[in-house]
Amino acid sequence: QVQLVESGGGLVQPGGSLRLSCAASGSGFSIHAMGWYRQAPGLQRELVAVITSRGIINYGDSVKGRFTISRDNVKNTVALQMNSLKPEDTAVYYCNADIRIFQLRAYWGQGTQVTVSS
Repeated sequence: QVQLVESGGGLVQPGGSLRLSCAASGSGFSIHAMGWYRQAPGLQRELVAVITSRGIINYGDSVKGRFTISRDNVKNTVALQMNSLKPEDTAVYYCNADIRIFQLRAYWGQGTQVTVSS
């Protein structure tokens, strides 16, 4: 059984920073891409950032230059450093990983709330 456990959300003022972390627990699996998505009320879930097992990174246009994704392939963790936060970054952030046990499928974390407000 594989689980993704997120941490690090919260309330921050505009211009501030937060760091999100996600750890994959379990055994007998291999992880391909890992990343973060977010969903604001009334909107569709959107890509924030994704990193492959080889370190290839893709960012959503709205976060380029402000957010940085990183990954530890030994610890099976992925982190998202968020700087220069804006009110429009307010959303529930979900960790995502493409994991192969017997077949490749997507796994999701439970979500962590990020609120940017003064």
